Amino acid sequence: MFATIRRYDAIDQEHVAELIKKADETLLPSLSELPGFNGYYLIEAGNGIVSSIGFFDTAEHADESARVASTWVREQKLENMLPNAPKITTGEVVVQKTAELVQA
Repeated sequence: MFATIRRYDAIDQEHVAELIKKADETLLPSLSELPGFNGYYLIEAGNGIVSSIGFFDTAEHADESARVASTWVREQKLENMLPNAPKITTGEVVVQKTAELVQA
């Protein structure tokens, strides 16, 4: 499994809620349709920082998600809302553990 982490900073606090709504309504559906998609999380860290992490089967799938996200920013005209290019980290997930679902 591969992960892509994007960290956006210097976002005007007045636009954070709008960015989150757009990501939920328009970016997430596009990402979830990509081959190899395993999950996506958006983290609002405060102080104008928003990070995302996406999980994919292969490096190629993760790379495609970066292209989708970049296109999304342009199509949604978010360049002014996201004044700095994201810091992107992509790599193989080498250690992982998830909680098991327990049925009552």
